[in-house]
Amino acid sequence: MQLIDVGDLSLNPTMPSKQSALYSAIQEKILSGQWPTKAKLPSSRLLAQELMVSRNTVTAVYEQLKAEGYIESRRGAGFFIQLVNPESYLLTQPLDAANTAAQASQTKQTVHAKLTKTTHTLNVREKNRPFATGVPDLVAFPYRKWTRALQSHADRLAIAGQNDIQGSHNLRAALSEYLSISRSVDAPSHRIITTLGAQQALYIAMSAVLERGDEVMMENPGYVQMRKVLNRCDATLSYLPFSIENGVDISPLETFEGKAIYLTPSNQYPMGTSIDTNRRKQCIDWAVRKQRWVIEDDYDSEFQFANRPYPSLQGLAAKFYGAEANVIYIGTFSKTLLPAIRVGYMVVPESLVEKCLNIKDAIGGDTPIHVEEALAEFIRSGDYLRHIRRMRNLYQGKQQFFVEQLREKFGDHVEVLSQDAGLHVTFRWKSGPDAITVKHALAEQGITIRTLDYYCDPKAMNTMEEWIHRALVAGFGNSSREDIVTGINALAECMKA
Repeated sequence: MQLIDVGDLSLNPTMPSKQSALYSAIQEKILSGQWPTKAKLPSSRLLAQELMVSRNTVTAVYEQLKAEGYIESRRGAGFFIQLVNPESYLLTQPLDAANTAAQASQTKQTVHAKLTKTTHTLNVREKNRPFATGVPDLVAFPYRKWTRALQSHADRLAIAGQNDIQGSHNLRAALSEYLSISRSVDAPSHRIITTLGAQQALYIAMSAVLERGDEVMMENPGYVQMRKVLNRCDATLSYLPFSIENGVDISPLETFEGKAIYLTPSNQYPMGTSIDTNRRKQCIDWAVRKQRWVIEDDYDSEFQFANRPYPSLQGLAAKFYGAEANVIYIGTFSKTLLPAIRVGYMVVPESLVEKCLNIKDAIGGDTPIHVEEALAEFIRSGDYLRHIRRMRNLYQGKQQFFVEQLREKFGDHVEVLSQDAGLHVTFRWKSGPDAITVKHALAEQGITIRTLDYYCDPKAMNTMEEWIHRALVAGFGNSSREDIVTGINALAECMKA
């Protein structure tokens, strides 16, 4: 059963009422095929909480959609999409059944999973260094469910050979549904390519669209690993600057004659801001007008706490310019599941599929099909979406707790720069020691933290404001509340010293 995430569903504020806005938003999702036939809608309580409307409003909309034949209700089960769109069945073929041997060993697997999780829980917290960035909560991962899914495919002879270079068809089909529903990505399975994490996807994308010496513009501060990719591709780098007041400044695009821009528009890394719809449209218009490329890294888009997430830039481009709009969409399971699950993916225009596959073949070829099949099962069963919802609540609580602790210790001497989203908090202080000094002092106490200038190109530092030298990026994903208290107390001591 396919579960529908609220995802980027949002209400048009120009509509006469919240009820009419919600009706219109859901109707569009159904008619566009982004919410597929037979998928289960969120409960009225969950949808009301996510959109901050009354439950009566949601119930009234559901009943109206039901009366008009868009959805149906099943006693004790909820509401399901009923309207059949012509191509929706292409994405709902059942997965291969697990073979008899895997089913027979289920009891053994369960016992093993319990033992693994118990040992893992003890070890993770012992080895954890508070405030490490980019690490999800390793204790909260559903190890038993994941182990069951993985082992059910481990001894399937049918997939024991090499994987399709493009990746498992079942995973690509499951991703197609999920990305369409939750992020409004235009992602038919034949345009999805699985990769060994987001890093490989970024390298393939840049190798496909760049020639040696081509200029690429990216955010500054920005994703350090992307600069490594661009250096490896012999690209010339220039930068979109950032300001606290306005976020990423895209005005340099007006005169930019380079080949591509790289963006983390949903949750800019590491500043944690979003690019609004108007600026997204400007980026898309630039790419279409000049026949250039936008590389969208949809970093941490699942974990927005204070606001509804913006629909993907790629989906917006497809709406205005069709499937061949020059946008490459990249995502990964490393933050939503585990870093050890080295599976990423990219959604590319049809004209680039073959070229990207040739590059992937040249730099490594197959991705692990047993893991991909397990991921497909994990998504189709609804376990992935349930995990995302659970982790969203967990991370929201941690983020709020982190900020509360900061304010309790430092008051208005410290300013939080990042939005309520993601797995890290970026903050600065007005006076006192520089970030490098604080970082080294914390490292002596077993606390890992990043300085903000780590994310800047040293050659472009002269364009940055002085405050960047008194700013830190602290991850809270794999930190317990006790870790957060310990880390901020240590930070306070460093500031006093």
